Amino acid sequence: MALLCRALGLARSTYYAHVAAAPARRVRQRAEEKLVAEIRVLHAGSRGAYGAPRVHAALVRAGRVVNRKRVERLMREHRIAGVTRRRRRGLTRQAKRAVFAADLICRDFSAPRPGMRLVGDMTELVTEEGKLYLATCIDLATREVVGWALADHHRAELAIAALRLAAGRGQLEAGCIMHTDRGSEYTSAEFRSLIRELGMRQSMGRVGSCYDNAAAESWFALLKAEIGTTVWATRAQARADVFRFIEVEYNRTRLRRHPEFGYLTPLETRARLQLDFTPAA
Repeated sequence: MALLCRALGLARSTYYAHVAAAPARRVRQRAEEKLVAEIRVLHAGSRGAYGAPRVHAALVRAGRVVNRKRVERLMREHRIAGVTRRRRRGLTRQAKRAVFAADLICRDFSAPRPGMRLVGDMTELVTEEGKLYLATCIDLATREVVGWALADHHRAELAIAALRLAAGRGQLEAGCIMHTDRGSEYTSAEFRSLIRELGMRQSMGRVGSCYDNAAAESWFALLKAEIGTTVWATRAQARADVFRFIEVEYNRTRLRRHPEFGYLTPLETRARLQLDFTPAA
């Protein structure tokens, strides 16, 4: 051993220190293997969508004390990565005699409490039986999908069905803003009539500016990235997957970073905000 150390130019104490540290290295290795296994479970549970920040948040919620940079390193070393969103082609088609509303949001996609500001949009889903169209209403305070509807068309009735569901369960305030693009579905007399009936205020972004309704459009990018399927065999399968994603996964389990509360699900954010705004007895 002394000969080898001299040949390598190492002190014998270095060799003995390395040997003495072997048990501790094995313990660290087993701990890292266990952590990687937990990361894989959380990553798979998110349909492969979570990157390091949300995986770390999920570990912390589960009571795991772990450094975020360690999670990032392990995910990088083991090639565990979240999904990358793709830009979509919009459905916006303007009516010839459209009635437009002013932009009351001005790209401020936030709200202090639920029921104050909603954003809405539509997208298409492709199945082997034909296309399906999905309309959503998202609460900007919680990012919860409070209203949604699916149909084999994207006429005004689809946007109306989504908004009626939002009004039924979203606890909307009087004067709540409904912000959309200038698609014909949202400029229609039927949709504007429902806005008035519900005591809401209508808001619209500019023509051809995806940034004016970015919160709604980015949610569809999230849906298509995380749901994984691009073409369904049947409309029934697409409906089932969309229902599961919105009502089971997104609203109830998907973590999103809140600027004040940290990582919470949309429903947890709603509960937290409602608690904060409940007047003391």
